[in-house]
Amino acid sequence: MTNNLNRIAKDTNIFLKKYLRKQKYSVLLGAMNYGLFSGGKKIRSKILTDIGKIFNVNYNTLIKIGASVECIHAYSLIHDDLPCMDNDIIRRGKPSTHIKFGEATAVLAGNSLVIVAFEILSDKKLNLNEKIKNKLIKKLSECSGHTGIAGGQFLDLKFEKKKFSKKKILDMQLKKTGKLFSFCCAAPLIIKNINLKKIKQFETIGSEIGLMFQIVDDLIDHRGDSKKAGKKTKKDHKLGKATLISLLGYNNTVIYAEKLRLKIKKKLNNYGKKSNSLNETLRYIINRSK
Repeated sequence: MTNNLNRIAKDTNIFLKKYLRKQKYSVLLGAMNYGLFSGGKKIRSKILTDIGKIFNVNYNTLIKIGASVECIHAYSLIHDDLPCMDNDIIRRGKPSTHIKFGEATAVLAGNSLVIVAFEILSDKKLNLNEKIKNKLIKKLSECSGHTGIAGGQFLDLKFEKKKFSKKKILDMQLKKTGKLFSFCCAAPLIIKNINLKKIKQFETIGSEIGLMFQIVDDLIDHRGDSKKAGKKTKKDHKLGKATLISLLGYNNTVIYAEKLRLKIKKKLNNYGKKSNSLNETLRYIINRSK
C-alpha cells in the first residue's frame, strides 16, 4: 500500500512540477509551488487510480486528472489556513502559505491553482475527447465551488460554537471534503463513458470515502500528536467546530467511521479483486487515527 501511495504521489508531483515549469513566469509561482508541494500523501489521487483500476483506465491519464485534483485540494488548504478562515499557522510541519508569503499572496496563489487545475483538464495533451473533458471540467467545478468545497467551508465557519443536528454536520462535511472524493470516484467512469446511474453510484461511494476521511481527520485533531499530524491538534474543540465527535463523543465516532468503511466495502463486493487496492486505501485512511 505504502509503495503504491508513494509512487502515485511521486508521479503526480513530477507531472505538476513539469507543468508549472512550462508556465510563463510570475511572482506567484513561488507561493503556488510552496502550497502545492508541501508533502501531502495524495490520497485523492490514490482513490482516483484505485477506481481507475476497476474500470481499466490508463494510468498516465489518471495521473494528469489527479494533478488537477491536487491543485484544487492545495488551493482549499491555502485558503482554509488564512486568518479569516481557520487561522492555522502550520501546515504539514511547515509555516502555512500565508505565514511564509503574506495573506494577499496566499489568496492569489490559491486562486491561481484553481485556474491551473482547469488548464490541465482542458490541455490538448490530455488525450481525451472534448466532450469527456467538458464533463470532467463541469464535474470538478461543481465539486470545488459553492456547491462543494467552498460551500462546505462556509458552513464549517458558520457552525462554529453552535449546536447542529447530525444531518447538518454530515451535509457540511460531505461538501467540505466528500465532494472532491466524489469527483475522484466518478472521473474514471466519465472517461469510460459509463451510464449516468453507475456514475451516480460511484459519486456516492466517493462522498462516503470523503466523509470517512474527514471523520478520521477530526479524530486525529481530537487526540493526535501535533508533530505526527504536521499541524496543530485539539483546535476543533477550542474553535467550537461542529464535528461528529462534538455530537456523538470520541468512541462512538470511531465506531461510526468503521461502520462507514464496511458499508463502502460492501458496495464494492461485485468488483472482486479489482477493488482490492481501493479497500487497502480505505483501511489505510481508517488507520491514520490509530
